[in-house]
Amino acid sequence: MTTTADFDLDAYLTRIGFTGERTPTRATLDAIAAAHTATIPFENLDPVLGVPNRLDLASLQAKLVDGGRGGYCFEHGLLLRTALLTLGYRVTALAGRVLWGTDDPHAITGRTHMLLLVDLGDERRIIDTGFGGMTLTGTLRLELDTVQSTPLEPFRLIELDGDWALQAQIGEDRWRTTYRFDLQPQHPIDYEPANWYLSTWPQSRFVTMLMAARATTDRRYALAGRQLTVHHADGTAERRVLTGFDEFRTVLERDLLIDTSGLTGLRAAFDRLD
Repeated sequence: MTTTADFDLDAYLTRIGFTGERTPTRATLDAIAAAHTATIPFENLDPVLGVPNRLDLASLQAKLVDGGRGGYCFEHGLLLRTALLTLGYRVTALAGRVLWGTDDPHAITGRTHMLLLVDLGDERRIIDTGFGGMTLTGTLRLELDTVQSTPLEPFRLIELDGDWALQAQIGEDRWRTTYRFDLQPQHPIDYEPANWYLSTWPQSRFVTMLMAARATTDRRYALAGRQLTVHHADGTAERRVLTGFDEFRTVLERDLLIDTSGLTGLRAAFDRLD
């Protein structure tokens, strides 16, 4: 059985550029959230290339820490969970139902998202480094109806049909729901069926559409197929279509910080993109 004893905390903290105190405090938690999202991107290149994602700790470390790659929510969440447990935090893994992109705000979608709840003693906080283009770059108090700042957009938690729901403020007065969740604890094995489904089902969006994203202190990079969007903190955005493979690979390496050197079939995958 894999435990935190098998985890290389030094390598993880070096990977995200964290040099602060290794104490399980609110300040350290916020700093790790910001550092992780700035350095380890969201990406689904493996499923697009026909390689199922693996969630065992050795594979996560080899890919996201040592391999200069990113991943999607289960990979981010399980890696981060292990790091936080190793640092001494009390962590509960949770599952969410994605509502971003749906027309029905009360929809019951599959439990295909992973997030973490951290108990700091005097408060509980949500940390989630794996929600793609709208991932949290900070942490949030588990508290309803309170607008909370992050290094980028304000977020809030609301009640939705007995669940919690996370909303992001887009513009001055528009709130969009990202996902809904409850507080039922999840174990690593609970994510395996959803992970296999998302990374291997021929009609899964993670198999058919390339997605990659990274957040910094002042912008978000989001790649969907061949379209790159850069959302700036001041509300402005730049959009362009990547027309050539060399430009595509440069964006993956320079803007999204994805090491593509070990990927085979990348040019063929680019030719298939819309």
